[in-house]
Amino acid sequence: MNDKMTLNSDLSQRCVVNSHTLDWVASPAAGVSRRLLERDGGEVARATSIVRYAAGSAFDAHTHGGGEEILVLEGTLQDEHGVYGPGTYIKNPVGSAHAPFTAEGCTLFVKLRHLDPRDSERVVIDSRHTPWHQGMVEGLKVLPLNTFETQNTALVRWAPQTFFNPHRHWGGEEIFVVEGVFSDEHGNYPAGSWLRSPHMSQHQPFSREGCLILVKTGHLV
Repeated sequence: MNDKMTLNSDLSQRCVVNSHTLDWVASPAAGVSRRLLERDGGEVARATSIVRYAAGSAFDAHTHGGGEEILVLEGTLQDEHGVYGPGTYIKNPVGSAHAPFTAEGCTLFVKLRHLDPRDSERVVIDSRHTPWHQGMVEGLKVLPLNTFETQNTALVRWAPQTFFNPHRHWGGEEIFVVEGVFSDEHGNYPAGSWLRSPHMSQHQPFSREGCLILVKTGHLV
């Protein structure tokens, strides 16, 4: 993927993609493939992807020129800094480096080259062993993952039959549905769905059966 590629790269447009409908695309590393959700660039790109490592595969050591955020969806990812099981969030800041690999295989949600260079703290949070907080309405539990100025990343768990207030997204909102079904007045989004809502867009979300979502806000300006 040396040629520049633009896919869902207009941040002013609402975008909804069910990742399970996408083909897996080979990466430069043997055994590592990707489902591309958004991309702007060549092999080095601002990108959002689902990344799958086959058992025993590895990616060459590399530096994160624009930072990286990872949520481990399945399996176990490793690098020289640690071992990361399902539900682990990793933020590798701009200028950091690692050589990721996996013994058993894993599937990841990955965002590349979108972090502020001043956001320099490395963050690792295992959501399975970290206290969650009460959300703004009954039925919501929130686990903050990273905050820098206007940008916030969090996991949000919705109990069944939870309804949120109508609200507007200053700086936009991006959601990946990890489990269950997330909904709003525009549609229903099962596990594996990725939604991007632009700056100052509005909706009224809810979940009838319950869900777990990864949410990032304030970064689309």
